[in-house]
Amino acid sequence: MPADQKRGIRSAQAGLLVNAGLAFIKILTGVLGNSYALVADGIESTADVLSSTIVWGGLRIAARDADSEYPFGYGKAETLAAAIVSLMLMAAAIAIAIAAVQEIVTPHHAPAPFTLVVLIVVVLVKELLFRKVYAVGQAVGSEAVRADAWHHRSDAITSLAAFIGISVAIRGGPGWESADDWAALVAAAVIAWNGQHLLRPAVAGLMDRSEPSIREQIHQIASGVAHVRAVEKVIVRRAGTDYFADLHVHADPEMSLRAAHAVSHHVKGAIMTMMPNVRDVLVHMEPDEGKGPAPAVRG
Repeated sequence: MPADQKRGIRSAQAGLLVNAGLAFIKILTGVLGNSYALVADGIESTADVLSSTIVWGGLRIAARDADSEYPFGYGKAETLAAAIVSLMLMAAAIAIAIAAVQEIVTPHHAPAPFTLVVLIVVVLVKELLFRKVYAVGQAVGSEAVRADAWHHRSDAITSLAAFIGISVAIRGGPGWESADDWAALVAAAVIAWNGQHLLRPAVAGLMDRSEPSIREQIHQIASGVAHVRAVEKVIVRRAGTDYFADLHVHADPEMSLRAAHAVSHHVKGAIMTMMPNVRDVLVHMEPDEGKGPAPAVRG
């Protein structure tokens, strides 16, 4: 298994353990402290446990080698995991919003002050976890790991909103009990926004959207190889954290088939050496008509 994918899996495992512990603490504290915002926050953390499990599974599948059934490998499993996690975020937001509205219209007591201490700890832990996991996602180029990281920050945001709502409810006294629930409603909106924000790149990855920066980098590398006169039709397909490239290279039309094959081999080697995340390159050799002869290729 590649080192990058191992790092991603370890971050998902760490997130799973932390979320499981925090979910239990928040739900228990919310029930005992009469805070629906904290209970809702705990439910969102429970969804985080499932999302980290999905990311973990997606990365493990993506690490499999290509075979006859999946010749391009299993990298799309990582992108699919990111899409599922994003949809889970949006579903959690809807569920929290519905329950918050129900609590707003139902008279109830103000939350207990001790819930604020728990929320402070939760915000600090989740923000720290977000930064660590997001750094791993950026380093390995994993959409699923980045989505998992944003799940942690969403949890920190819901906890912060709950803290504000509970503070207002306690300080405001009678008549302000629903401030806790309004905070849960605001948190739900933030979670929904994060969900759709993460879903777009995941869908783009599943649909093989073009990535201009990667194409340009491949074009520049191929153009710098000896005896290459022109490069066109660069197509890049992403599979998880890896890429597959397809391009047309123009060379001297008088060049022998052996020499043309050597040029294509040099182009492929140059791209894969300078771009380690490119798993394979397919080079189509074409005659460059109307130009002078190019020197013979050695080797």
